[in-house]
Amino acid sequence: MAFLWVCYMELLVFSFIIPVYDRPEEIQELLQSMLKLRFDEPFEVVIIEDGSQKDALEVVRSFEGQLDISYLKKGNTGPGDSRNFGMKRAKGNYFIILDSDVLLPEQYLMEVKHQLNQGFVDCFGGPDAAHEDFSDVQKAIDFVMTSFLTTGGIRGNERHHEDFQPRSFNMGLSKVAFESSGGFGQIHPGEDPDLVLRLREMGFMTGYFSRAFVYHKRRVTWKKFFRQVNRFGMVRPILNKWHKGSAKLTYWFPTIFTLIALSTVIGVFFGFRWPIGCLLAYMVLVAVSALVSGRGLKVSLLSVYAMFIQFFGYGFGFLKST
Repeated sequence: MAFLWVCYMELLVFSFIIPVYDRPEEIQELLQSMLKLRFDEPFEVVIIEDGSQKDALEVVRSFEGQLDISYLKKGNTGPGDSRNFGMKRAKGNYFIILDSDVLLPEQYLMEVKHQLNQGFVDCFGGPDAAHEDFSDVQKAIDFVMTSFLTTGGIRGNERHHEDFQPRSFNMGLSKVAFESSGGFGQIHPGEDPDLVLRLREMGFMTGYFSRAFVYHKRRVTWKKFFRQVNRFGMVRPILNKWHKGSAKLTYWFPTIFTLIALSTVIGVFFGFRWPIGCLLAYMVLVAVSALVSGRGLKVSLLSVYAMFIQFFGYGFGFLKST
């Protein structure tokens, strides 16, 4: 068995699977970052145009000869189905699924290969980080989406790696696991945790690769960010129902925080002022944590605003769906 495993690892061929919808400029930046990857082995890039009005064909053509790149075009059926479409046609035996709004650090593939050599898994997820060139809003959103204070570490933390559910902005999937599971299901958002939970139920191993991070740009406005996290909150109770035993108390925390925060503000008008102090203390803690992490004063203040949007958006969505 050990001999077969070593042979399999030597034959590992990566295929990047990247759906895109009306964002050729993002593909340009992502492919540019791929040219800088420090990796001596061949890899494939598969771009799936998901019914875009503004396609990335010319951008992809400009990288032909520099990357082993394929361009597939199809009708608009959503990111999950587009990833399945690309994986069915990819040449590799291990797929790396990315969103179009990420950039890769130069050591990315080296870290993935190293982690798979250390302990092979059929599905992995990696964290995201904010690049120094990102806007202040992007850095603030990145902080609240990754900080232990706001997510409890469930989006990527060594202490929670067993509970970590890989996300499709930075996800690896073996060809065997894809063919056995059928890939992503017909739900969006939530297609990535649904796939991961199904894989675990089938006995496949999943993992968290802490050093295989990407720079996730999240090109959203505050309004779009609220809508995004609200949809995340809406879909979680559905996944809990589909996958018995997957529900966790932590999924209720944004809803609980939202209800407590609203009650605290209302309580001030009835003479209950001490709870507002607790809320302010938490806001200060988030701001200081962002400041200590090197985000700067403006980003630390924006992080408090982003935290409220995240909790209120997800919390109301989760409560409504429940």
